[in-house]
Amino acid sequence: MAREIKIGNRMVGEGHPTYVIAEVGINHNGSVQVAKDLILAAHEAGVDAVKFQKRTPEICVPDHQKGQMRDTPWGYISYLDYRYKVEFDQKEYEEIDAYAKSLGIDWLASSWDIPSLEFIDAFNPPAHKVPSALLTDHELLRGLRNTGKPVILSTGMSTMDEIESAVEVVGTDNLLICHTTSSYPCPPEELNLKMIQTLQDRFDCPIGYSGHEVGLVPSAVAVAMGACLVERHVTLDRAMWGSDQAASVEPQGIRTLVKYIRVTEKALGDGKKKVYDSEQSSLNKMRRYSI
Repeated sequence: MAREIKIGNRMVGEGHPTYVIAEVGINHNGSVQVAKDLILAAHEAGVDAVKFQKRTPEICVPDHQKGQMRDTPWGYISYLDYRYKVEFDQKEYEEIDAYAKSLGIDWLASSWDIPSLEFIDAFNPPAHKVPSALLTDHELLRGLRNTGKPVILSTGMSTMDEIESAVEVVGTDNLLICHTTSSYPCPPEELNLKMIQTLQDRFDCPIGYSGHEVGLVPSAVAVAMGACLVERHVTLDRAMWGSDQAASVEPQGIRTLVKYIRVTEKALGDGKKKVYDSEQSSLNKMRRYSI
């Protein structure tokens, strides 16, 4: 049986073009205009979807962190107040939804709690993403499964036992597992791209890759190793304020990444040895003996 799922109007998996997601995350810094600029940049680069993160701050922020003070673009405020500053409300997501639809690009989100999942699901996204931090939140996993939509499971910060337990909850039907290492930025020696093949051997579902490295080459290599979905964080400028900006890709970079991925797909071929027409001239000139 082919390992494939359908995300929006696209089949994703073996034999299909790599599905590319530009992770906006919280790199919009609370600005809908920045979010829309990132959506446009992703669309112009040929990306399939953009992704956001949705949290209910009073649920997601641990009690011991709520009162911690920090410098932000909005002044010296508590961590809880900061989380509210980077959350979009109903009206702002309606604006994002309308803008993405006008461009013809999918959008989805990582929901960090049940109320956020219900909020995002009301927009009828083509899939839901499980952030690595919540792979062990089985209540949220069951909520995601109950939506009936494809689930993309990120596996950073997780053991194989924890991944297997999560997969038991959500099942492999309509599931895509993403290998990732949750370091920002991730050093090359911790990317462990061979985990893509390990996950392919272990689970009967499509396997993707969510990259947090500096540079583009590892993401293209991930495609060569079988990743059918690639996700990278995007930013308008890596010098912008925010914890994810430094490990993100700017608009020119995301265009180059999509190009690398498409070239990699073509270069993989079918594994069947043949003599190409383009080789005939060299064959006729240089081959001394024929069998």
